[in-house]
Amino acid sequence: MAPVNSHIIDTELIEGLRAGSQEAFRSLVDTYQQRVIRTCKGFVQSDDDAEDIAQEVFIEIWKSFNKFRGDAELSTWIYRISVNKSLNFIRSAYKRKMLSFFQFPDSTISSFTDDLAVSTDYSPDDDLGRSEQAEAVKKAIDSLPSKQRTAFILSKYDDLSYKEIADVMNSTIPSVESLIFRARQNLQKRLYIFYKKNML
Repeated sequence: MAPVNSHIIDTELIEGLRAGSQEAFRSLVDTYQQRVIRTCKGFVQSDDDAEDIAQEVFIEIWKSFNKFRGDAELSTWIYRISVNKSLNFIRSAYKRKMLSFFQFPDSTISSFTDDLAVSTDYSPDDDLGRSEQAEAVKKAIDSLPSKQRTAFILSKYDDLSYKEIADVMNSTIPSVESLIFRARQNLQKRLYIFYKKNML
């Protein structure tokens, strides 16, 4: 996932940011913007919301870079901020009762449902609208406990390794494996119920 020579690039960015270089900050945004947006979108599903949250992420990076101690990779630190900002957005949205429905792209729906291997005893009706499937997937992911949802999104949506996810979540690889396993079990159950109810 990371670009070639990313460690060298990150080292240069860190040195520039510690010196307060705006050019280094622009380079950091260019390097990480799409990854941050993709991470945020895994939580909120809306392009506009993901871009707004990503903007907050980079503002936070600029304001608090003095807090970066270097005990983790720069990318890990950025993922942590992205996850925290996304979860804060979700909590605020729920409090305001303003969560909006987002329709997953067909490829994302297929990727989720194929990966979860929903029981072959039941399959979605051929005429079932993609928007209904999208809503089912969204609701299923949103219903997961916070840690399961974070681990699953970082794995499935961002394609991070278990080691990278463990670093982002300040956890261990076995814990991450367990979280993703339980997340898939929970999603399987919810999507199985959805498909069964919509069989004609």
